Amino acid sequence: MSPTAHRFPNRRRFLLGIGLLSQIAAAPKPVVITVLGDSITAGLGLPARDAMPAQLQAALGRRGVSAIVRPAGVSGDTSGGGLARVGFSVSKDTKLCVVALGGNDLLQGVDPAQTKANLRGVLQKLKARNVRAVLVGVAAPPRIGASYAREFNAIYPSLAKEFGVPLYANILAGVVGDPALMQRDGIHPNAKGAKRIGETLAAIVAKALK
Repeated sequence: MSPTAHRFPNRRRFLLGIGLLSQIAAAPKPVVITVLGDSITAGLGLPARDAMPAQLQAALGRRGVSAIVRPAGVSGDTSGGGLARVGFSVSKDTKLCVVALGGNDLLQGVDPAQTKANLRGVLQKLKARNVRAVLVGVAAPPRIGASYAREFNAIYPSLAKEFGVPLYANILAGVVGDPALMQRDGIHPNAKGAKRIGETLAAIVAKALK
């Protein structure tokens, strides 16, 4: 067989290779999102693939957003704990941080003024590093005390306005109280609940990344 017979197949393979390399080069690099939170972020009672951070990553992917969502949740963590570790829990390559803290402050009856100060500290540290933020709140039920609930629930919209960040006011909105979406403890979402949270949060996060 003459050399000419090999020339064109080799050329086609070469051009195909160039095309593949161009596609790889053009593919957007995934943005890194860190979720700083407590047991819901940590996925208490769930395998990692079913926890909220993984569900958020999957939901973003369905929206065409290429992202790596890193869970940085510690079960039992308060806003004070999040403030103490934000420097090392939120990696340097983080583009956006979802701040989902305050649930344990609520359970422990922490003074809302202290919770607000801690969350403000977290947001200030992120801002100083040019890391975008989405603030995720938790709703205090009236039975905990009307005055306390009112003061606590005002924390999140106030800080969102102060720092100009998007707000997801209640992480368990549409989930808490529904046995089909919650674990038996009535506090943590099950896999279906975590998926619901991830899908709702994905809309806010995707918009914040633009």
